[in-house]
Order: sequence, then C-alpha cells, then structure tokens
Amino acid sequence: MKLKILSWFEKHNKISVLITLFGAGLIFYISSLSFGESEPGFGIWTIVYHFAAFFCFSFFLFISLVRGKKKNIFVPAILIAIFYAITDEIHQYFVPGRFCTVYDVLIDSVGVMCAFFVYYFLMFVRKR
Repeated sequence: MKLKILSWFEKHNKISVLITLFGAGLIFYISSLSFGESEPGFGIWTIVYHFAAFFCFSFFLFISLVRGKKKNIFVPAILIAIFYAITDEIHQYFVPGRFCTVYDVLIDSVGVMCAFFVYYFLMFVRKR
C-alpha cells in the first residue's frame, strides 16, 4: 500500500516542521484567549478541541522527527508533545478566565498517543 502523502511530508521535512511550529503557535494563541469569567468546563467541544489539537500537533511532530526511519525517536517525541501539553495548561493558569486542569492534559495526552499509534501503524502498513 502506497501512502504518498505521508511519504511526501517525510521527504519534505521542512514543511512538516513548519506545520508543527504553526500548530504549536496556534495552540498557544488559542490558550491565550480569555473567555471572561467562567467555571472550568468539560463539555464535548473542550474534549474535541484538546484531542484534535494535540493529535494534529503530535502527528506532524512525529513526521518531523521520525521521518519514517528513526523509530528510536518516538519516545522523546511523545515526551516533547506531552511536555508541551503540560506547559500549555500552566500558561492557561495565568490567562484570566482560563483554568489549568490535569483533565485537559490527560485529553491532550490521549491525542498524542493516538497520533503515535496512527503514525506507527501507517509506517508498518507502508513497509508491507
């Protein structure tokens, strides 16, 4: 099975890095927005946002670092993504109307791990 798009992003690594940095910046920007006085919420949109944002960020981080070859880079890449999730929540602590919650870090981490499994699976499928 040919995965041309994935191979293209691995080959054009600088574009993958730019997408990763853009994703990190977008996450930081959205975390900087204040929504006024509110209570911490765990609605479906919060879950979807956290999962999707960190899935996409991590997926391109993996492409940028692993490039389909260096499987030993996965653990540091996972740790980098989860560390970014933690620092993002700490950043939110200082934004008026935002909250720092472990729950959000857990959702972010699930997104990171799902991105890992998807990328690893696609690497496995491609080699067959």
